[in-house]
Amino acid sequence: MTAPVKPGPVAPVPVSIGPARIATLAWRQLRRDLAAGDVRILLAALVLAVVAVTAVGFVTDRAERALAIEANRLLGGDAVVRGNAPTTGAIDAAANAPGLRRTRTVELDSMVRVGQGEGAQLRLGDLRALGEGFPLRGQFMVIDAPAGTPRAATGIPAPGTLWMSQAGAETLGAGLGDEIGIGRSQLSLAALVTQEPDAALDYFNVAPKVFLNLADLEATGLVQEGSRLRHRLVVAGDSNAVERFVALARDNLGRGQRLETIQDARPEIRSALDRAGRFLGLAALVSVVLAAVAVAMAARRHSERHLSGTAVMRCLGASQRTLVGVHVGELLLLGLLASAVGVAIAFALQWGIGAWLESALAMSIPAAGPMPALQGFAVGLVVLMAFGAPPVLALRRVPALRVLRRDLDPTEPSAWAVGAVGLGGLAALLWWKAGSPELATAMLLGIVATLAVLALLAWGLIVLVRRLRSRLRGSLRYGLANVSRRAGTSVAQIAALGLGLMALLLLTFVRTDLLDRWQLALSAEAPNRFIINVQDDQVDDVRGFIAARGVSDPVLFPMIRARLSSHNGEAVSGEDYEEEGGRARRRADREFNLSVVDALREDNQVVAGEFWDSAAPASPELSIEEDFAESLGWKLGDTVGFDIAGQPFEGTVTSLRSVDWESFQPNFFVVASPGALDGFAASHITAVHVPATDTGFTGALVERFPNLSVIDVDAVLNQVRSTADQVSTVVEVVFYFSLAAGLLVLMAAVSASQDERLLEGGVMRVLGGSRRQLRLAQASEFAAIGLLSGLVAAIAASLLAGVVATQVFDLPWQPNWAMAAVGGALGTAAALVAGLFATRRVLDAPPSVTLRELQG
Repeated sequence: MTAPVKPGPVAPVPVSIGPARIATLAWRQLRRDLAAGDVRILLAALVLAVVAVTAVGFVTDRAERALAIEANRLLGGDAVVRGNAPTTGAIDAAANAPGLRRTRTVELDSMVRVGQGEGAQLRLGDLRALGEGFPLRGQFMVIDAPAGTPRAATGIPAPGTLWMSQAGAETLGAGLGDEIGIGRSQLSLAALVTQEPDAALDYFNVAPKVFLNLADLEATGLVQEGSRLRHRLVVAGDSNAVERFVALARDNLGRGQRLETIQDARPEIRSALDRAGRFLGLAALVSVVLAAVAVAMAARRHSERHLSGTAVMRCLGASQRTLVGVHVGELLLLGLLASAVGVAIAFALQWGIGAWLESALAMSIPAAGPMPALQGFAVGLVVLMAFGAPPVLALRRVPALRVLRRDLDPTEPSAWAVGAVGLGGLAALLWWKAGSPELATAMLLGIVATLAVLALLAWGLIVLVRRLRSRLRGSLRYGLANVSRRAGTSVAQIAALGLGLMALLLLTFVRTDLLDRWQLALSAEAPNRFIINVQDDQVDDVRGFIAARGVSDPVLFPMIRARLSSHNGEAVSGEDYEEEGGRARRRADREFNLSVVDALREDNQVVAGEFWDSAAPASPELSIEEDFAESLGWKLGDTVGFDIAGQPFEGTVTSLRSVDWESFQPNFFVVASPGALDGFAASHITAVHVPATDTGFTGALVERFPNLSVIDVDAVLNQVRSTADQVSTVVEVVFYFSLAAGLLVLMAAVSASQDERLLEGGVMRVLGGSRRQLRLAQASEFAAIGLLSGLVAAIAASLLAGVVATQVFDLPWQPNWAMAAVGGALGTAAALVAGLFATRRVLDAPPSVTLRELQG
């Protein structure tokens, strides 16, 4: 007879349940965690992250729309179609689409006459006949009374009257009320124009500008068969309608027509807007990095708090699939909740910021589109899943024995796997939000290098503290011992704090460089008069005249008009550049201003090839502006031929240059080596700064040298300064908002890793530790962590700022170690204050409450 078998312990059978049940369990767990406070830190970190990203997105979106509208005042509208005949067909029909306003202008060159008989003043003028409603964007600033001050015009010249540029009136000796002869008409001069739309696009038009009502053009008799009229169709409206018009117009342009948007503005305007856009992109990237830091730290704490509960579920037979479904489902629900709350808060904040911007910029700020809100949801969920899911997934490997032994932790996934997943998610977000491959790459490489250095130095600090701990006494010993006792936690916290501080300091450095650059480029001493058409035999006399007026000694550059005729020995014209686009075609068709230089100024830097020395090379060499060469497909070693008044000229491209167009100095796309253009007829050009008090400079110069043309670019400078000031204000607002949001997110990141400190503090309180001892111990621990984080962050931010400034923003850069030291010190102080604030409950709550809450 067989003895009965004694039953042994039965292992729980894993139980799998359906998706609906898993979703229900995830919702119940989320509600329980919210009620118990276990998930509040993660929720707060995620809400702050979404607020930071979305609010910056809302402000950026509204600011970019406003700046685009304001910059379009330099066109008189949002888009312009130019041609030698009025627009017809699909383009003309598209301009009547809902959401668009339209007007048209006609431009032509004609003689302008002031006075009668032999004493009349005659000058070739630039006539602009304006249709009703022009300008659709921007405004004319005019003086319409003797000794009056400029004011904003409310319309266009009334029929029978005209306006004239102030500089043109000075050249012709015209005053308000004078009769001005235009063709067969006599029109009364009603106002002097001090600022006009389109001025910043074409300030090399040297003729006096005359503005008249389009209704008066026919009566002048200037519109004849063969007249060279330049027609402009101007449209403006909401962004979507303008985008549709631009797309349709671009596809239907006929011969002799071209489309202009703000992208065709002066390089100074484009540069300010482009750099502002890149900075706003950088601010968004910083918000993403801070969000990742906060969520990663908070998710780690969330995971640790669920270890025991998960172990109990394992004992009750829950399968790994069920555990993954419940915890990841809870994360998804949490992400949707946090994203909705964050987007709502950000939407409310951006209205307040928008109202302030309207007041600061004295302009209307359009409402934001829906994209920032969608991006907020996307960033919230991606950050949560990339940085929150890996530690939560580790819960499926919690051993059931942890119910009895709390020292058993899950071992999967490994730290390397968690880091790889998080870094991959961050890389995807950076590439998405950057809008610039160079900026995304620089940020990603900077983050990886900073994390590596921080982890290495943190481990070195832990080893050092372990060796010195026996020599320390009192609270200092206990605080530093905590750094080495929790090696993994300390490394993670130092890396997180250092990375967050690095991102904030980087934003600070780039913002400073950006604003300094604009202030330098647009200084009060920028040239405000261009003098052209100086003949060879007048160079010395003109230079002497200018010096006698107390103006700094000018440099005069020879200027030779030429047309492109060949490339590498093959004849070319604009039609050969159809595939490269309209911009390349226009450049190939236009006349070139060639010049000769023996040395480059600071605003010209060689980026490829070799520039000649002061001696004349054996054969003609050419240096080309890099963007110009790229658009036409010119490379080093190519030969380029030009037609100069019927005579051929050919040179070899030996260098490419970057040109700082913001310098407001005479610059050329193509310059030749010394002696290369000898024998060709040339005039000279220079730029000088004339003090505002020297009101007679232009008149005296033209009276002495009647053939010269003096271009007053004060109006252009004012427009560029106005745009740069507005852009600077937007940059400042976004910077400070990002800084405030970043500090809040850093606070959440610090708070997310305090459970162990609270537990140990509670034990010390039970064993008789005083409030002073606990505070000193905490201060020493956070000071050590903050000092290391702040030091590495300052150095990393300084080096990364150099890469970003030079490679992304095209700014000159010098390391600012004083600012880095201040930034590192402030980072240390921020970490110390945030840490002490996060652990204040150790001192305020009874030890029994703390221990019961953390130990269950």
